[in-house]
Amino acid sequence: MPIVPRWVLLSSGCAPVLLIAGWVVAASLEGSAYDPVTQTISVLAAYGAAGFWVMTGALFALGVCHLLTAWGLRPAAAAGRLALAGGGVAALVVALIPAPSSGGSLRHGSVAVVGFVLLAVWPVLAAVGGSAAPWALRPAPACAATAAMVAGAVWFLVEIHLEGVPGVAERVVTALQSVWPFVVVTSCVRHCRGRAGSPA
Repeated sequence: MPIVPRWVLLSSGCAPVLLIAGWVVAASLEGSAYDPVTQTISVLAAYGAAGFWVMTGALFALGVCHLLTAWGLRPAAAAGRLALAGGGVAALVVALIPAPSSGGSLRHGSVAVVGFVLLAVWPVLAAVGGSAAPWALRPAPACAATAAMVAGAVWFLVEIHLEGVPGVAERVVTALQSVWPFVVVTSCVRHCRGRAGSPA
């Protein structure tokens, strides 16, 4: 089993922290004009938003974190690493083509959907199987993570359609998608330590 470099703990751990801090700070800069329950994260990164630079920076940093994590996550299957890297690229592109201050954007929306899909399927694509694999790279946990992310994405689409609480749904699924790489990396590091400490 290839060893995961320690710096991957930093790249994967920073992803959810930077993303969540970004939307919290950007929302506070926006003030009462922004409703995190009914409005999406993209609104915070729209041109003209008070926290535009904060949310854009957070999305860009998220993309870099995912790319670095995909690069260093050697025990994962290549297809999963590629999907995670693709999700990172999508985050970078979303940061570069923000949504307009009012109305929708086909380009922004399309890239966001691609990013959602890639980050939802990467856990199951990264699975290597077998009891000798790190816990988070085994098929059952990987499938459960993907199922949870897909369910969250469906929930978000339903809330958008019903004009309900899309802001809440989006934050739940994006938080889960940003945390899972750290879970996988932590699992790999612990697995490698366990093997190194076991008697020959």
